[in-house]
Amino acid sequence: MFRLLHPPLLSRATVDRDESLRLDADRLAAGWPKARVLVVDDHGRAPMDTGPSGQPLLLTKPATGIGQLPPEDATLLGQQGDVAYWTVRGRPSLVDGDDPAGWRDLRARGADLPATDAGLLVTAVAVLNWHHSARFCGRCGTPTRPVHAGWARVCTSCGHEEYPRTDPAVICLVHDDGSDGSARVLLARQPAWPPGRYSVLAGFVEAGESLEACVRREITEEVGVTVHDISYLGSQAWPFPRSLMIGFEAVADPGQPLRPADGEIAEAMWLTRDELRAALDDGDWVTGDGRPLLLPPPVSIARSMLDSWAAS
Repeated sequence: MFRLLHPPLLSRATVDRDESLRLDADRLAAGWPKARVLVVDDHGRAPMDTGPSGQPLLLTKPATGIGQLPPEDATLLGQQGDVAYWTVRGRPSLVDGDDPAGWRDLRARGADLPATDAGLLVTAVAVLNWHHSARFCGRCGTPTRPVHAGWARVCTSCGHEEYPRTDPAVICLVHDDGSDGSARVLLARQPAWPPGRYSVLAGFVEAGESLEACVRREITEEVGVTVHDISYLGSQAWPFPRSLMIGFEAVADPGQPLRPADGEIAEAMWLTRDELRAALDDGDWVTGDGRPLLLPPPVSIARSMLDSWAAS
């Protein structure tokens, strides 16, 4: 067994998600003059600048530059100290003097952002994606409107309320027990990925299914391997568009034949811990048969899991 060396990079939120504040119109209005607003475009990009240390930083806008009170389409992200942070969907022109070329998304720069900024952008992207997909009532089809500082939508006809959706998905690092002295990890490649790109296995939780049962089912379905000793590692929001990745480790016998699922897995293979360490050290790594091994980027929980297992 092993543990993550550090929290996944998109799970470092620091602002206070005070539910009571979302319901208090007077407090929201009183805090608006000091508030900051993060503008996010339709592609999940937000304006960024480079700090003194070279680290990227989010650029937020004074709330009073948008209006005297929170607009209906603004969502409260949380509060830190006496500053409330909000988000709205918009274009680069909403940020005075901003260069659209300086807008970046979570995949590109999320791993480099400081904890507060990473948490703000993850939440903003997730909740704005939900607002876009929940514009009509699931019961009667009538348009909905946002309420509770953007954390619910209510049907304008039947009054039905909806709340932000998060789809749980398991992601599992499968390894052997190392009883023969050479610990190995199981990696796989999806058909849509470029040749040489590999990661750990993942899949969505089905209705009525436990997380552990999903781990067993997904691993068997995708590569034909049975697992045991399933243990929780950590979790990370993955708002593309609205997933929560729940990380596990599990043990399997590498002597089992690998049977990649047709249409889902193009290739699967076992790597030793030393081979994985070499890949992590070198970046793009070449296996014995000449294929490049491209590992998940640091922004993903998959990379946190691989880093931690390699160091264990």
